[in-house]
Amino acid sequence: MLAAALVIGALLAVAAVWFVARPFLSRSEDRLPVEPSSERLALEEERDRALAALKELEFDHRTGKVSDEDYRGLVGELRRQAADALKALDAGTPRADVRRPG
Repeated sequence: MLAAALVIGALLAVAAVWFVARPFLSRSEDRLPVEPSSERLALEEERDRALAALKELEFDHRTGKVSDEDYRGLVGELRRQAADALKALDAGTPRADVRRPG
């Protein structure tokens, strides 16, 4: 009876060690984060620039620094740029007309 309890205890200990060590024993490339491609980074930068410009334009319009007419002329293009970048990011495919910083 004591021998059976020792065997079961040893098996449980081995199983617990294996369960805890399993993530550390997996291949290292499974744990490394994937670096985004340069196309994705360019799209994210374009999205961020367009959204920042929209935010600034909205603020300037609310504070009276930009007239209604100027606001209407500028907001559509900025919204289109942001939407295009977001769509391309969602689709996971780079757009051909992305302007590279440089």
